[in-house]
Formats: sequence, structure tokens, C-alpha cells
Amino acid sequence: MNYQLLIILTSIVAIASYLIGSIPTGYLIVKIKTGQDIRTIGSGSTGATNVKRVMGKNWFFIVMFLDAIKGALPVILAKVLITSLATIGIFPVIAAIAVIIGHSKSAFLGFKGGKSVASGVGTILALNWQVGLIIALVWSIITYISKYVSLGSIVALGLSPLIMWYMGNPIAYVGYCILGAIYIIYLHRTNIVRLIKGEENKVR
Repeated sequence: MNYQLLIILTSIVAIASYLIGSIPTGYLIVKIKTGQDIRTIGSGSTGATNVKRVMGKNWFFIVMFLDAIKGALPVILAKVLITSLATIGIFPVIAAIAVIIGHSKSAFLGFKGGKSVASGVGTILALNWQVGLIIALVWSIITYISKYVSLGSIVALGLSPLIMWYMGNPIAYVGYCILGAIYIIYLHRTNIVRLIKGEENKVR
């Protein structure tokens, strides 16, 4: 693969994945169903947890599922369509990074969005489904025990690099999990402050 083609493919993968990630699933569902702007409610996030405050737990799971698919799709396409470099993880990782940035900094919402947890787990499922399922299980257990969605998200994504490494995946995948975990935990910085103060909202 020549250098110019590599640049073109990288640009296509990054831009397409970012735009897919930018699709504001939670915002669109709340807007269509209720006419409200989810960005003016609760935490202002377009993610599933904030959608739950408006539309209940069924829509919480629907939005999580759709965001996970949104995260997985570009990564799967990058693995399938660009097979020559997919084996060492370059294009799938580019797609994964672009997706979570798109979800949290949506081009369609003035570069605002959610905290990329569901879409992030979707990218990991697409990179390695076993690791993705383990992370989803960790999230479920921590959230169920603590009643804090944010704590479950921070712990699950924080463990993702270790799990990805332990399962013998390419170093590019491990590196992505490190970067993704740092980014998503950073997006939860206000939640961390509230957790420390005991002011974080619990799942009811």
C-alpha cells in the first residue's frame, strides 16, 4: 500500500467514523418522542442515562443498544473492508477513536454529546467480542451493586486495557483501550467529583 493511498484511506475511515459517531441517538429519540431538547435536561448529556430521566428505563436500554451498534459498526467495516492493515489494528483503531470522539463531540449538536460509554463498549465489542462482553459484565455488576451508572462506567472502561492485554490482542487494541479509558474517565470528571462528595444520582 503506497503512502498516498494510506493517507486517503485513513482520512476516509476517520471522517466516516466520526460522522457515524456524531449521530445523536439520544437527542433524536427524545426530540421525536417528546419534543424536548435533552441537552436542557438533567446533566445535559445526550447519553442513555440522561434519556432515562426523561423517558424511563426501557428507553435507557434502547439508547444504550443503539449507541453500542453505532460504536461497533465503523470498526467492523474497517476490519472487513481494509483487510491489508486490519490485522495489526491500525484502521479499526482509527475508526474506534473517531467514533467515541464523534459521540461526545457531535458535529450535529455544536460539538456536544454524551460520554461515549455505550459507543466505547461497542467499539471494544467490535475489536474483540469476548473482551467487550467482559467489560459489559463488569459494568453491569458494578452498576447493580453500587447503583451508580458512572461508577460502573469508570471501573469497566478503566479495566479495559488490562483485559484487552490479558486476552492477547494486538498492541494497537490495548493502546486504544488506554486512550479510550483516559478520555471517557475525563468526560466523567464531574461525576467523579459528585461521587467523592456523595452527591451523585443513583439508579432507581
